[in-house]
Amino acid sequence: MSLTIRLSAEDDVVVATRALEAGIDVEGVRTTALIPSGHKIATRAVAKGAPVRKFGQIIGYASEDIAPGAHVHTHNLAFRATEHDYEFGTDLRPVTPATGDTFQGYRRANGAVGTRNYIAVVTSVNCSATAARRIADSFGPEELAAYPNVDGVVAYVHGTGCGMAGDGDGFEALQRVMWGYARHPNHAAVLMVGLGCEMNQIDWLLEAYGLEQGPTFQVMNIQNVAGLRRTVEKGVEKIRAMLPIANEATRTPCPASELTVALQCGGSDAWSGVTANPALGYACDLLVAQGGTGVLAETPEIYGAEHLLTRRAADRAVGDRLVGLIEWWEDYTARNKGSMDNNPSPGNKKGGLTTILEKSLGAAAKGGTTPLTGVYKYAEPVRAKGFTFMDSPGYDPASVTGQIAGGCNLVCFTTGRGSAFGSKPAPTIKVATNTALFTRMPEDMDVNAGDILSGESTVESKGREIYEMFLRVASGEATKSEAQGLGDYEFVPWQIGAVM
Repeated sequence: MSLTIRLSAEDDVVVATRALEAGIDVEGVRTTALIPSGHKIATRAVAKGAPVRKFGQIIGYASEDIAPGAHVHTHNLAFRATEHDYEFGTDLRPVTPATGDTFQGYRRANGAVGTRNYIAVVTSVNCSATAARRIADSFGPEELAAYPNVDGVVAYVHGTGCGMAGDGDGFEALQRVMWGYARHPNHAAVLMVGLGCEMNQIDWLLEAYGLEQGPTFQVMNIQNVAGLRRTVEKGVEKIRAMLPIANEATRTPCPASELTVALQCGGSDAWSGVTANPALGYACDLLVAQGGTGVLAETPEIYGAEHLLTRRAADRAVGDRLVGLIEWWEDYTARNKGSMDNNPSPGNKKGGLTTILEKSLGAAAKGGTTPLTGVYKYAEPVRAKGFTFMDSPGYDPASVTGQIAGGCNLVCFTTGRGSAFGSKPAPTIKVATNTALFTRMPEDMDVNAGDILSGESTVESKGREIYEMFLRVASGEATKSEAQGLGDYEFVPWQIGAVM
């Protein structure tokens, strides 16, 4: 393996593939300091205030004169807000349709297809969280063994639902999350549990979304049932009646076009944008060719790369919606006295990422190369096929919660620093960006993209490996996070607005 990787001929830096001492010759320059693995080395002089390029794009500005061979990182590379003259639809690459790939899924009565078969206990407010957990916890392995087609009973509890305005972004986002989980195809049955007096009224949700109660969809409030204990008892009775119905569901062959995959990254490092994210992007391209859908999210983590996505917008309206999200986030962070550069995290920086611009350029690679066909609000139902985008924070649990609510029935999550994330009802596949991580956390990582660096794999071959795992996991193969029981505490609706 080469000591460094150059990602574009236009770049001012190369990336060290292993730790390099001072005095090492690379790319015609000599290192002037210790360079950690994944970190950047200047290959030409950069004057103070001048832009620094990686991926062929600006990742920051020199905060001091940078000499050839110098370590380029937080001490000499500064963030500036992006300024772009956006282009729309100038990089539209036609998709060559493919058909024939299938998986074994659960075809629901409304035509939607699930990859898992859970019973959900969904809360409207934190005040009903304990009741929901106790209801779900009442169903252990011994009782569920009698229902082999049921994957489990899951409580979706959260810390909001009251002390909030009864309209506006925050309330509407929470209602969309509840509706999305109530109607998710990975759920065979749903019980919604509230307190009764909260701002986020269950009755309002039923009316707004036309939800009707029946054998596999029921609601209850603690105040109406007359207390916690009786609510738990009644809830257990309701779930027990749902189990035989849910167990009637069986897997049947379904086309790959029925897959909607959440494209996520967390605990990123410098290799995320070089190995795992481009490989996931290639897998997304394969899925789109089959008529399926990929959903990129984490709006703060495309900041500085959004101009590359507007060039792929299928039409001007789609591109304008994406730019509108960027402008909203600039205002949102400013009024909360923050910065778009608050992300990357300390761990991201230790892994070689310096600014949000650099992180975003690597993160956007998860979206592959096909046209951007739709841009959605947080937790809004994703209707378009192909590559799409959903507004969300960069905080992984909140972001994935929105993607699942929007209809994602699989999640693929790349990580370089390491992650113990998992999700329900949509299973999470985790892809390691480097072999050291894959070796260090074998019980958590499903795929090793680190062998792209060593030349044992290519972005294309690894992307196909990931895509083929989509089909296997959608058919019931357990992921590493599922094997460890993750997903019960990762339901985190994005809380927007004042808490009152």
